[in-house]
Amino acid sequence: MRQHGGRRSRTRTDRKRGRYIQARPSAGKATDLAFDATLRAAAPHQKRRGEQLKRVAFAVQPADYHRKVRVRRAANLVLFLVDASWSMAVAERMSATKGAILSLLTDAYQRRDRVGLIVFNKDRATLVLPPTNSIFLAQRALAEIPVGGKTPLPAGLKMSNEVLKREGILHPDVQPLLIILTDGAGNVSMGDLPPLEEGYRYADQIAFDGIRSVVINMEHAAFDQGMAQALADHLKAPCYSLTELKAENLYDAVKKEMNAKIK
Repeated sequence: MRQHGGRRSRTRTDRKRGRYIQARPSAGKATDLAFDATLRAAAPHQKRRGEQLKRVAFAVQPADYHRKVRVRRAANLVLFLVDASWSMAVAERMSATKGAILSLLTDAYQRRDRVGLIVFNKDRATLVLPPTNSIFLAQRALAEIPVGGKTPLPAGLKMSNEVLKREGILHPDVQPLLIILTDGAGNVSMGDLPPLEEGYRYADQIAFDGIRSVVINMEHAAFDQGMAQALADHLKAPCYSLTELKAENLYDAVKKEMNAKIK
Protein backbone atom coordinates (compact mmCIF):
# COMPACT_ATOMS: atom_id res chain seq x y z
CA MET A 1 0.00 0.00 0.00
CA ARG A 2 1.45 3.35 -0.95
CA GLN A 3 0.17 6.87 -0.74
CA HIS A 4 1.65 10.33 -1.14
CA GLY A 5 2.42 12.18 2.03
CA GLY A 6 5.31 14.36 3.13
CA ARG A 7 8.79 13.38 2.09
CA ARG A 8 8.83 10.15 0.11
CA SER A 9 5.88 7.77 -0.26
CA ARG A 10 4.41 5.76 2.58
CA THR A 11 4.66 2.01 2.13
CA ARG A 12 4.02 -1.11 4.18
CA THR A 13 7.15 -3.07 4.97
CA ASP A 14 7.93 -6.59 6.19
CA ARG A 15 11.21 -5.43 7.69
CA LYS A 16 11.46 -4.78 11.45
CA ARG A 17 11.74 -1.05 10.94
CA GLY A 18 9.12 1.62 10.58
CA ARG A 19 6.17 2.87 12.55
CA TYR A 20 3.88 0.25 14.11
CA ILE A 21 0.33 1.02 12.94
CA GLN A 22 -1.69 -2.16 13.56
CA ALA A 23 -1.45 -5.88 14.31
CA ARG A 24 -2.41 -9.02 12.43
CA PRO A 25 -2.52 -12.72 13.43
CA SER A 26 0.87 -14.31 12.74
CA ALA A 27 -0.17 -17.98 12.36
CA GLY A 28 1.93 -19.04 15.34
CA LYS A 29 5.12 -17.26 14.21
CA ALA A 30 6.87 -15.26 16.94
CA THR A 31 8.54 -12.78 14.56
CA ASP A 32 8.16 -9.07 15.36
CA LEU A 33 5.44 -9.74 17.93
CA ALA A 34 2.85 -7.10 18.75
CA PHE A 35 2.74 -7.71 22.50
CA ASP A 36 -0.34 -5.59 23.15
CA ALA A 37 -2.44 -7.39 20.53
CA THR A 38 -1.07 -10.80 21.59
CA LEU A 39 -2.04 -10.19 25.22
CA ARG A 40 -5.51 -9.03 24.20
CA ALA A 41 -5.97 -12.16 22.09
CA ALA A 42 -4.90 -14.42 25.00
CA ALA A 43 -6.94 -12.67 27.73
CA PRO A 44 -10.36 -14.32 27.07
CA HIS A 45 -8.82 -17.82 27.33
CA GLN A 46 -7.19 -17.59 30.76
CA LYS A 47 -9.81 -19.60 32.64
CA ARG A 48 -9.46 -22.50 30.19
CA ARG A 49 -5.68 -22.56 30.61
CA GLY A 50 -5.57 -23.54 34.25
CA GLU A 51 -2.74 -26.03 33.87
CA GLN A 52 -0.54 -23.50 32.11
CA LEU A 53 -1.35 -20.86 34.76
CA LYS A 54 0.20 -23.09 37.42
CA ARG A 55 3.57 -22.32 35.82
CA VAL A 56 3.09 -18.76 34.51
CA ALA A 57 1.21 -15.65 35.59
CA PHE A 58 -0.44 -15.18 32.22
CA ALA A 59 -1.01 -17.97 29.70
CA VAL A 60 -0.06 -17.21 26.09
CA GLN A 61 -0.10 -19.77 23.28
CA PRO A 62 1.12 -19.59 19.67
CA ALA A 63 -2.47 -19.23 18.43
CA ASP A 64 -2.58 -15.86 20.24
CA TYR A 65 0.47 -14.42 18.46
CA HIS A 66 -0.02 -11.21 16.50
CA ARG A 67 2.65 -9.54 14.39
CA LYS A 68 3.22 -5.85 13.91
CA VAL A 69 2.21 -4.17 10.66
CA ARG A 70 4.65 -1.33 10.00
CA VAL A 71 4.89 1.55 7.57
CA ARG A 72 7.95 3.56 6.60
CA ARG A 73 8.93 6.22 4.14
CA ALA A 74 10.27 4.65 0.94
CA ALA A 75 11.89 6.33 -2.03
CA ASN A 76 10.40 6.08 -5.51
CA LEU A 77 12.45 4.99 -8.50
CA VAL A 78 11.20 6.21 -11.89
CA LEU A 79 12.95 4.52 -14.82
CA PHE A 80 12.28 5.96 -18.29
CA LEU A 81 12.58 3.64 -21.30
CA VAL A 82 12.58 5.74 -24.49
CA ASP A 83 12.48 4.70 -28.13
CA ALA A 84 15.31 6.68 -29.78
CA SER A 85 14.86 5.24 -33.27
CA TRP A 86 13.64 7.16 -36.30
CA SER A 87 10.23 5.48 -36.07
CA MET A 88 8.67 8.52 -34.43
CA ALA A 89 9.16 12.27 -33.93
CA VAL A 90 12.46 11.86 -32.09
CA ALA A 91 13.28 15.49 -31.37
CA GLU A 92 9.85 16.19 -29.88
CA ARG A 93 9.88 13.03 -27.78
CA MET A 94 13.39 13.64 -26.46
CA SER A 95 12.63 17.23 -25.55
CA ALA A 96 9.63 16.19 -23.48
CA THR A 97 11.52 13.34 -21.83
CA LYS A 98 14.44 15.55 -20.82
CA GLY A 99 12.09 18.15 -19.41
CA ALA A 100 10.15 15.58 -17.40
CA ILE A 101 13.29 13.94 -16.01
CA LEU A 102 14.79 17.24 -14.89
CA SER A 103 11.46 18.25 -13.30
CA LEU A 104 11.34 14.95 -11.42
CA LEU A 105 14.93 15.35 -10.28
CA THR A 106 14.21 18.82 -8.91
CA ASP A 107 11.37 17.31 -6.92
CA ALA A 108 13.62 14.41 -5.89
CA TYR A 109 15.73 16.70 -3.72
CA GLN A 110 12.73 17.07 -1.43
CA ARG A 111 11.21 13.59 -1.79
CA ARG A 112 14.47 11.62 -2.15
CA ASP A 113 13.19 9.93 -5.30
CA ARG A 114 15.57 8.62 -7.93
CA VAL A 115 15.29 8.75 -11.73
CA GLY A 116 16.99 6.77 -14.50
CA LEU A 117 16.88 6.67 -18.30
CA ILE A 118 17.35 3.88 -20.86
CA VAL A 119 17.17 4.53 -24.60
CA PHE A 120 16.96 1.88 -27.30
CA ASN A 121 17.82 2.25 -30.97
CA LYS A 122 19.90 0.63 -33.71
CA ASP A 123 20.68 -2.84 -32.29
CA ARG A 124 20.98 -2.19 -28.56
CA ALA A 125 19.65 -0.57 -25.42
CA THR A 126 21.80 1.92 -23.51
CA LEU A 127 21.60 2.95 -19.86
CA VAL A 128 22.13 6.66 -20.47
CA LEU A 129 21.36 7.71 -16.89
CA PRO A 130 21.81 5.16 -14.08
CA PRO A 131 19.27 5.74 -11.26
CA THR A 132 20.30 8.92 -9.47
CA ASN A 133 19.01 11.97 -7.63
CA SER A 134 21.86 14.15 -8.87
CA ILE A 135 20.73 16.92 -11.17
CA PHE A 136 24.33 17.53 -12.25
CA LEU A 137 24.74 13.94 -13.48
CA ALA A 138 21.37 14.04 -15.19
CA GLN A 139 22.08 17.23 -17.07
CA ARG A 140 25.41 15.88 -18.28
CA ALA A 141 23.87 12.56 -19.39
CA LEU A 142 20.90 14.19 -21.09
CA ALA A 143 22.99 16.67 -23.08
CA GLU A 144 23.62 14.21 -25.91
CA ILE A 145 21.39 11.19 -26.44
CA PRO A 146 22.06 9.12 -29.58
CA VAL A 147 19.07 8.87 -31.92
CA GLY A 148 18.27 7.11 -35.18
CA GLY A 149 18.33 3.59 -36.55
CA LYS A 150 16.07 0.60 -35.98
CA THR A 151 13.87 -0.27 -32.97
CA PRO A 152 15.22 -2.99 -30.62
CA LEU A 153 12.23 -2.96 -28.26
CA PRO A 154 13.08 -6.37 -26.66
CA ALA A 155 16.56 -5.13 -25.68
CA GLY A 156 15.06 -2.10 -23.97
CA LEU A 157 12.55 -4.15 -21.99
CA LYS A 158 15.20 -6.69 -20.99
CA MET A 159 17.59 -4.00 -19.73
CA SER A 160 14.78 -2.25 -17.85
CA ASN A 161 13.93 -5.42 -15.97
CA GLU A 162 17.59 -6.03 -15.15
CA VAL A 163 18.13 -2.48 -13.86
CA LEU A 164 15.01 -2.56 -11.69
CA LYS A 165 15.87 -5.99 -10.27
CA ARG A 166 19.37 -4.81 -9.40
CA GLU A 167 17.99 -1.69 -7.74
CA GLY A 168 15.52 -3.85 -5.81
CA ILE A 169 18.42 -5.84 -4.35
CA LEU A 170 20.45 -2.74 -3.47
CA HIS A 171 17.45 -0.79 -2.16
CA PRO A 172 14.79 -3.31 -0.97
CA ASP A 173 12.25 -0.64 0.02
CA VAL A 174 12.32 1.24 -3.28
CA GLN A 175 9.01 1.68 -5.11
CA PRO A 176 9.80 1.19 -8.85
CA LEU A 177 7.84 2.67 -11.73
CA LEU A 178 8.75 2.01 -15.38
CA ILE A 179 7.70 4.68 -17.91
CA ILE A 180 7.92 3.51 -21.54
CA LEU A 181 7.72 6.07 -24.36
CA THR A 182 7.15 4.20 -27.61
CA ASP A 183 4.73 3.48 -30.42
CA GLY A 184 4.98 -0.20 -29.49
CA ALA A 185 6.80 -1.21 -32.66
CA GLY A 186 9.91 -3.35 -32.69
CA ASN A 187 11.99 -4.62 -35.60
CA VAL A 188 15.17 -5.99 -33.99
CA SER A 189 15.33 -9.23 -31.98
CA MET A 190 18.04 -10.49 -29.66
CA GLY A 191 17.26 -14.14 -30.36
CA ASP A 192 15.35 -16.30 -32.84
CA LEU A 193 11.83 -15.02 -32.04
CA PRO A 194 10.11 -12.29 -34.07
CA PRO A 195 10.78 -8.87 -32.47
CA LEU A 196 7.27 -8.24 -31.16
CA GLU A 197 6.85 -11.75 -29.77
CA GLU A 198 10.20 -11.50 -28.02
CA GLY A 199 9.29 -8.07 -26.67
CA TYR A 200 5.97 -9.31 -25.32
CA ARG A 201 7.74 -12.12 -23.49
CA TYR A 202 9.92 -9.61 -21.68
CA ALA A 203 6.85 -7.46 -21.00
CA ASP A 204 5.08 -10.49 -19.50
CA GLN A 205 8.10 -11.07 -17.25
CA ILE A 206 8.07 -7.47 -16.05
CA ALA A 207 4.40 -7.79 -15.16
CA PHE A 208 5.02 -11.16 -13.46
CA ASP A 209 7.77 -9.56 -11.34
CA GLY A 210 5.24 -7.05 -10.05
CA ILE A 211 6.86 -3.96 -11.58
CA ARG A 212 4.38 -1.14 -12.13
CA SER A 213 4.59 0.31 -15.64
CA VAL A 214 3.06 3.04 -17.75
CA VAL A 215 3.13 3.17 -21.54
CA ILE A 216 3.13 6.56 -23.25
CA ASN A 217 1.92 6.02 -26.82
CA MET A 218 3.97 8.30 -29.03
CA GLU A 219 2.40 7.29 -32.35
CA HIS A 220 0.36 9.87 -34.22
CA ALA A 221 -3.36 9.10 -33.92
CA ALA A 222 -3.76 8.88 -37.71
CA PHE A 223 -1.16 6.09 -37.94
CA ASP A 224 -1.79 4.29 -34.66
CA GLN A 225 -2.06 0.51 -35.17
CA GLY A 226 -2.67 -0.28 -31.50
CA MET A 227 0.81 -1.67 -30.86
CA ALA A 228 1.45 0.57 -27.83
CA GLN A 229 -1.83 -0.60 -26.29
CA ALA A 230 -0.88 -4.23 -27.00
CA LEU A 231 2.42 -3.70 -25.18
CA ALA A 232 0.59 -2.10 -22.26
CA ASP A 233 -1.76 -5.11 -22.10
CA HIS A 234 1.20 -7.47 -21.69
CA LEU A 235 2.67 -5.19 -19.03
CA LYS A 236 -0.74 -4.97 -17.32
CA ALA A 237 -0.21 -1.22 -17.44
CA PRO A 238 -2.21 1.86 -18.42
CA CYS A 239 -1.55 3.36 -21.82
CA TYR A 240 -1.63 7.13 -22.22
CA SER A 241 -1.87 8.85 -25.59
CA LEU A 242 -0.40 12.34 -25.51
CA THR A 243 -1.43 14.06 -28.72
CA GLU A 244 0.25 17.28 -27.67
CA LEU A 245 3.40 16.10 -25.97
CA LYS A 246 4.85 18.65 -23.62
CA ALA A 247 7.22 18.18 -20.71
CA GLU A 248 4.63 19.25 -18.14
CA ASN A 249 2.08 16.74 -19.51
CA LEU A 250 4.49 13.86 -19.17
CA TYR A 251 5.57 15.07 -15.73
CA ASP A 252 1.94 15.19 -14.53
CA ALA A 253 1.23 11.69 -15.89
CA VAL A 254 4.26 10.28 -14.07
CA LYS A 255 3.39 12.02 -10.80
CA LYS A 256 -0.17 10.71 -11.01
CA GLU A 257 1.10 7.14 -11.24
CA MET A 258 3.67 7.67 -8.48
CA ASN A 259 1.00 8.97 -6.13
CA ALA A 260 -1.57 6.29 -7.05
CA LYS A 261 -2.53 4.06 -4.16
CA ILE A 262 -1.46 0.44 -4.55
CA LYS A 263 -4.14 -1.92 -3.24
